Amino acid sequence: MTDRPILFSGSMVRALLDGRKTQTRRALKRHALHKPEPHTITANGADLVCRWKSGIRHDVPSPYAPGDRLWVREAWRTHVAYEDLPPRDMGGEEPIRYEADGYLESWGWPFMDAPGRLRQGMHMPRWASRLMLTVTDVRVQRVQEISEADARAEGVDQAHEPDERRWEHYSPYGVSFRALWDGLNANRGYGWDTNPWICAISFDVHRCNIDEVTL
Repeated sequence: MTDRPILFSGSMVRALLDGRKTQTRRALKRHALHKPEPHTITANGADLVCRWKSGIRHDVPSPYAPGDRLWVREAWRTHVAYEDLPPRDMGGEEPIRYEADGYLESWGWPFMDAPGRLRQGMHMPRWASRLMLTVTDVRVQRVQEISEADARAEGVDQAHEPDERRWEHYSPYGVSFRALWDGLNANRGYGWDTNPWICAISFDVHRCNIDEVTL
C-alpha cells in the first residue's frame, strides 16, 4: 500500500463530492514502458507486465495498485494574511477555501473575510486535502477503449435533452470524451489521437483527510 497525491480539476472534484466519479484514467509515461512500445500491457498487482510480439516480457513497477491511498489535490485559497507564505511553511491551522465548490475549512476560525490568491492544486499540502481515494482495481488499456459505463464512472454529466440520451462528455465513438481527455492531456503529448496506454483506476471515495482514516 502506497500513499500518494493525485490532482483533479474543479469539475472532477465536484463529481467526486457528488458521488458520480469512481474511476479516473491516467496516461502511462512512455519512458517507463521502454522502446519499442509493448504490444500488450496488463496489470499484475504492483507491476505492469509488458509483452512484445517477439515473446519478450518485461515487468515494470505500476504507478497505481489496489490498496493504494490517493489524497486529492485541488485548487484552493487561504487567508490573505498568508499571501506570501509558501505551503511548505504553513503550520496546518490556516483556513482553506476549496475553489471547486467554495467550501471553507476554517479549523475553528469564525470566518474568512479576505481570501487570498488562487493556488493551484499541485501546491496543495497533504494536511489541506479533504478527499481520499482507496484504489480497488487497476486495469491497463488504450484510452480509446473506454466504454459508456466507464465514462459514467468517470463522472461525466448526462445531457438533459429528452430526445438526446447521450453523455455530455461521451459518445459511442469517444468524440465528446475525447474533448475532455485532450483538454487535460494533449499538450503533454498524450492526446486522444495517439491512443496512449493508460491506467484505468477504480476507487472508493472518503470525504476526509487521508490522515484521519484509521488503517
